[in-house]
Amino acid sequence: MPNSPSILTTLENGVFTITLNRPDRLNSFNDEMHHQLSDAIKIAERDDTVRCLVITGAGRGFCAGQDLNDRNVSVGAEAPDLGYSVETFYNPLIRRLTRLPKPIICAVNGVAAGAGAAIALAGDIVIAAKNASFIQSFCRLGLVPDSGGSWFLPHLAGHARAMGMALLGDKISAEQALQWGMIWQVTENEDLSATVNKLAQHLATQPTYGLGLIKKAIYSAATNTLDQQLDLERDLQRLGGRSEDYREGVDAFLNKREPKFKGR
Repeated sequence: MPNSPSILTTLENGVFTITLNRPDRLNSFNDEMHHQLSDAIKIAERDDTVRCLVITGAGRGFCAGQDLNDRNVSVGAEAPDLGYSVETFYNPLIRRLTRLPKPIICAVNGVAAGAGAAIALAGDIVIAAKNASFIQSFCRLGLVPDSGGSWFLPHLAGHARAMGMALLGDKISAEQALQWGMIWQVTENEDLSATVNKLAQHLATQPTYGLGLIKKAIYSAATNTLDQQLDLERDLQRLGGRSEDYREGVDAFLNKREPKFKGR
């Protein structure tokens, strides 16, 4: 997919990087940006040379959610169907990210607000610069956290903190998000890119198929009973044991050499 005004993509050494690229609007979404992002994610889904996905934002922000300039709320105008937008764009996006059988790193380089915060938290590993922040701004517009926000927040930060964030809309700093267990790591602003690139290059050399099974297991744990999760672990372990990477990993261990995983 060629680079476009709203979405930029690169593929290098198995790392596929998607950059949200509307910096003048803090990378907020309009319909065209949704379509371009969907096409980019299709590459990550279908291209076997992609072993790790990185999502970040251009300019001084990660993503400010929905571009409100795309909404006509003038007096007398027909009320917009926000449920249509959620169902058509945001819900499929979150489902595709969480179901992608490859690791995702979200590099949060500034504000992540509204749906932008939920997209960031949909990453498997979230690394934020010190100047990053997370805001659930829906309450200030009379709306509800969407794009999985009402699911991610209580699962990551707990009920009380999720309620506070959703009802008050306060800005949560990167350091606070780290303390609350919402994200994996905080870096100095100037170190974000190098830190993410190093981790992404590492993940791109790992047993990708097995990492995808890990994602499935952890997301399923949110709704499974213990017995259901034990059965799922059995089934996923069976699949992992049939992979080429498992054979390579065991052989490398027994022969005291570095494994060369192929991601299958």
